[in-house]
Amino acid sequence: MYQSFYGFSEMPFNITPDPKFLYLSPTHQEALQHLKFGVEHRKGFIVVVGEVGCGKTTLCRRFLNELDPGRFDTALIVNPRVNETQMLRAILQELGEATNADDPHDLVLQMNKILLERIERGRDIVLIIDEAQNLSFEVLEQVRLLSNLETDKQKLLQIVLMGQPELKDIIKRDELRQLRQRILVHCELTPLNPYDLAHYVNHRMTKAGWNGRPFFTPWAMRAIHKFSRGIPRIVNNLCDKALLSAYIRESDEVAYWDVRRAIKDVKKLTH
Repeated sequence: MYQSFYGFSEMPFNITPDPKFLYLSPTHQEALQHLKFGVEHRKGFIVVVGEVGCGKTTLCRRFLNELDPGRFDTALIVNPRVNETQMLRAILQELGEATNADDPHDLVLQMNKILLERIERGRDIVLIIDEAQNLSFEVLEQVRLLSNLETDKQKLLQIVLMGQPELKDIIKRDELRQLRQRILVHCELTPLNPYDLAHYVNHRMTKAGWNGRPFFTPWAMRAIHKFSRGIPRIVNNLCDKALLSAYIRESDEVAYWDVRRAIKDVKKLTH
C-alpha cells in the first residue's frame, strides 16, 4: 500500500533473504571476508554463528553469489534434519550427481571419486550447511569424515557450517573434539548497534528506490533499536508496519508513535 505512495520500486523491508539488501555491518563484513579467505585458501572447516534473524542466510546467499562459478562448485544444504545416508545423498544431488547407493560407505566412495575428478579439472567444491545446530551427532561425525577426503596437496571439500549460537556449545562437546580441532576459521554475527541500525534502515530503503521520503525520526530509530535489540529480521518487521502507519497518516515522517503502533502489532502476533 505504501510502496507507490512513497515511490519505492519494491518493498524495502521484506524478510526474505535477498542478497541485494544485505547490509554489511562490521561483523557481517568480517564474516564475509572470513568465508572468502577460508574457501580461497582451502582452510577446510569454517563456522559462522549468529542469533535468529541476524542475517546468516542472506550472508550465505551473498557469499555464494560472489564465488567464481568458473572455479567453484557448491552444495547448499538447508534442511539438516536428516540421517547420514540422507545427508550424503543430498550433497551429491546438490552437486548434480545421480546416485542409487543406499549404504553410507558406497556413497562416500562415490563422492570421493566425483570430487577427485572435479579437482583434477581445476574445480574447488564448497559444502554449506545452514541451520547446522540441528545436525545430529552422527551426521556431524559423517561431515567430519568427509573432511578426511584429500589428495597429497589439498582437501577435496571445503565445509561451511552456519548456525545459531547453540552450535558453539554443540561443537564444544567432548565427543566432537576431533571436529573442533579442524575448525580453522570461526566468526560470529552480532546484532546491529544504534549507529549501524540507522544505516541499515536507510540502506534498505535506498536499495528499494528511496528518494528521501519518508524518513525515520531519531526517536523512532531509538524505539526500533530498543525493541528489536538490533536483530535485522525484527527491525524489518517493525519498519514495515511503521511505514504503513505513516502512510495511513499521509506523512513523510515515520515518528516514534508509528513505531509504538508497530510494536503493539508485533506483540499481538507473538504473544
